[in-house]
Amino acid sequence: MEIKNDSEKILSYVQEIVSARPYKLVISKPASKDQVNKKINILLKKGYYQVEKYTKTQVFHENLAFSRIVACCTEYLDGQFLQLNAWSQSCEFSILISKKGRISWKKRNLQENSSRPQAQMTHNRQKKYILAEGEIIPPLIDMGIFTKEGRVAASMQDKFRQINRFVEIVDDAVKNLKKEKLTIIDFGCGKSYLTFILYYYFTQIRQIKVDMTGLDLKETVISNCNKAAAKYGYTDLHFELGDINGYKSDKPADMVITLHACDTATDYALFHAICWKAGMIFSVPCCQHELNKQFSSDHLKLLERYGIVKERTAALMTDAIRANLLEYCGYKTQLMEFVELENTPKNLLIRAVRQNEQGMRHKSEQERRKNCLREVEAVMEEFHFFPSLYRLLKEDGHLS
Repeated sequence: MEIKNDSEKILSYVQEIVSARPYKLVISKPASKDQVNKKINILLKKGYYQVEKYTKTQVFHENLAFSRIVACCTEYLDGQFLQLNAWSQSCEFSILISKKGRISWKKRNLQENSSRPQAQMTHNRQKKYILAEGEIIPPLIDMGIFTKEGRVAASMQDKFRQINRFVEIVDDAVKNLKKEKLTIIDFGCGKSYLTFILYYYFTQIRQIKVDMTGLDLKETVISNCNKAAAKYGYTDLHFELGDINGYKSDKPADMVITLHACDTATDYALFHAICWKAGMIFSVPCCQHELNKQFSSDHLKLLERYGIVKERTAALMTDAIRANLLEYCGYKTQLMEFVELENTPKNLLIRAVRQNEQGMRHKSEQERRKNCLREVEAVMEEFHFFPSLYRLLKEDGHLS
């Protein structure tokens, strides 16, 4: 059959490569600097191909059926990438596309002693997760993420990685902790999947005793969570019915968690943590509506002209303000990307670790913290904001 154009040439070459059942394909040389993926590896596994998409900072995985590999490679070479290399047991292939669109094709037979990439028919070397596959972790089994034998269910690989990601973020903050017991409060705990997982992590993996409380507004949720804690034998984990705004406790928390607390509920949770001088704070904010409603600028009208820009800018400013206020109140604070269980776009996590009192007394540190507050007040003045966390801290005498 006569090949009439470049697209048909590429398709024909890719079909020949795939018909040889390659065990590895590498797609490289992005056609544009703006290309998100910088390189793509495609590895033959037992019954499917695994696709690894490399960005500047991350790698994303997906599994691909044999029937889709031709279309996948052809699509990547249609304006996205300029090179494909592939290896089968007997041949090495390459497709090169010049910047002017000229296509070069090579096929080379390999000898037994030829240098070639090693075939990997099994999964890549497994990452050592903190929550290891093969362990019997009752909450993960009830969530359907683990089978009864402690294996990750095929459809739950992403959720398993996401849970481990959260535990890793916590672990990074507590790995050098000297305390023998922690008081932990989870504000707006919901069904408490991560609350149960953290209890297991602290008590079974880190061997740290905890007094852990989950708080939520839904009575049925609290009842079910207390039953589950009893079922697992988690004697130092209990759940209470209550509102974050008016929560009172006679035992200050060492750690405060707030995952997806809606709008200003996050501010109240952070305020409680600051008042308690909690050593660690982990917060995934949700539904930042407050500043979006207040948003008004005299000099930067562009940011409020388009609804989606205004909404996202207000959400990012909300968390930047929260982070700076935490810095002012004595916390080393990070805003981190976090892919949460619900796979929503709300993937920002605030991690704050309290500094020691001696460090906070240094003159340079005091000036740095004051500058964080000045930055917040400058943004408030420009956009006519009055954030709840700022108001709560001001009324309680934390801001001077």
